[in-house]
Amino acid sequence: MSSAPPSPPATVSGASYAAAAVTMAHYKAADSKREQFRRYLEKSGVLDTLTKVLVALYEEPEKPNSALDFLKHHLGAATPENPEIELLRLELAEMKEKYEATVEENKKLKAKNGNIEVG
Repeated sequence: MSSAPPSPPATVSGASYAAAAVTMAHYKAADSKREQFRRYLEKSGVLDTLTKVLVALYEEPEKPNSALDFLKHHLGAATPENPEIELLRLELAEMKEKYEATVEENKKLKAKNGNIEVG
């Protein structure tokens, strides 16, 4: 058996090494941004919600014609209510009550003043 002599160790020129270092730094920065974004999605509950909806689609015995419509429907139902929307709903209900009370008061005042038009 004859064996070939070992090849000399590969050398990297200064320019190649610098380019490789820049490329590695770029990948690390991209990985860091990706990781930050993943943590953001995890913290905000997006990953958990998406996982639940996708599992529901997977477990659906009869797959819907449109998976996208299924996701839209279930994501809309699965997302928590925006607190600002709830505050606006409460404010709207209060305003409706005030309006009805004002209409009733107006009717009474018209009747008291002898105004026939109450209706």
